Amino acid sequence: MIYRAEEVRERFARRGLSFDPTVEEIVRGILAAVREEGDAALDRFSLDLDGHPVEEIPKKAWRQAYEDLDEELRDALETAKERIEAFYREEAKGGFLKADASGLLGQMVRPLSRVGVYVPGGSAPLLSSLLMSVVPAKVAGVAEVIVASPPRVHPGVLAAAWVAGADRLFAMGGAQAIAALAYGTQRVPRVDKIVGPGNAYVVAAKRQVFGTVGLDGLAGPTETLIIADGSASPRLLAADLLAQAEHGPDSEPWLLSPDRALLERVEVELSRQLEGLPRAEIAKRALERGGLVLTQDLEEALELANLYAPEHLCLALADPLPWLGKVQNAGGVFLGEGSPEALGDYIAGPSHVMPTSGTARFQGGLAVRDFLKVIPVMGLAEGAVKELSAKGALLARAEGLEGHARSLDLRR
Repeated sequence: MIYRAEEVRERFARRGLSFDPTVEEIVRGILAAVREEGDAALDRFSLDLDGHPVEEIPKKAWRQAYEDLDEELRDALETAKERIEAFYREEAKGGFLKADASGLLGQMVRPLSRVGVYVPGGSAPLLSSLLMSVVPAKVAGVAEVIVASPPRVHPGVLAAAWVAGADRLFAMGGAQAIAALAYGTQRVPRVDKIVGPGNAYVVAAKRQVFGTVGLDGLAGPTETLIIADGSASPRLLAADLLAQAEHGPDSEPWLLSPDRALLERVEVELSRQLEGLPRAEIAKRALERGGLVLTQDLEEALELANLYAPEHLCLALADPLPWLGKVQNAGGVFLGEGSPEALGDYIAGPSHVMPTSGTARFQGGLAVRDFLKVIPVMGLAEGAVKELSAKGALLARAEGLEGHARSLDLRR
């Protein structure tokens, strides 16, 4: 079905994360139990929910899983790791220290000490998510990266952990894994920050432990919005929409274009390509959550895209670069139909851990900066202290904080 722009505008504008109160209550109980009972509760929930107790998988098992991989898959993993690492080494992460007549002012930039990376299990083992999270953390200088993935960890995830340089890996999943990482148990050390996507229970747990640990964000269903002009290939557009749709029935694939004939050809292509897709039923349900949208022109398409704030924004245009400056809200931008989002999922370089559900309005994709903290440094000269203290005391008294003012008065 092809929508008109006005039919989706309000839906795009009101997007945001939603939370199931039943899930929230269940997760609250799991977090409380793991926090109070530690490993006993962690094992109990793991057995009940995953059918397997929590275990730390030793590095020799990761190395063996890596060596057992097909040689071409090993090479793909290594290439992905190299490209992700090279991309993030370009990200500035240094501080500064500046001296002038007033003294010293600056910033120290320090990596986090310990980070937890959650890697989902489920129907598709996301070994790429491990690379996309662990490698930027290691580039940032995080001393210890701990991976958590549901029991019966897929060998590809173990091999990816070996390639990425993770430090420890626990077979544990769900809200109980988030609780263990946030609070620590006898076996699982407490981390400073938790990153990585997960199901509704994982997201609810991350939300509830925020403040005890830092978070990369709260992930909702994955989404792609493509803007195309008449130069785009209907066959490639349909393939890119289906690549997004097969993630899950709650995924949202969108195509916006002012070219009705193009949208009609894509509609035909979608039906044709669905026939041979192994996850066709999942993709069909996702296509119903997204759609094809006819806009007046490309300007309106960009306006709607900024309103929607997609995780992935694909500009399938004959000349996409002039439109890049108009992009305000997006997790990641893919220029031209020769740069498909599927490449970004695996091997292009930037992390595929990106904001969803409209949160690209206020946050970006996972990066080196997410694993760093900025510490201001002040060392003022005596003359500057005397000059600034008088004005500082005025501000303190305006706030009713006499103790602050007297502290500054003594410096005058």
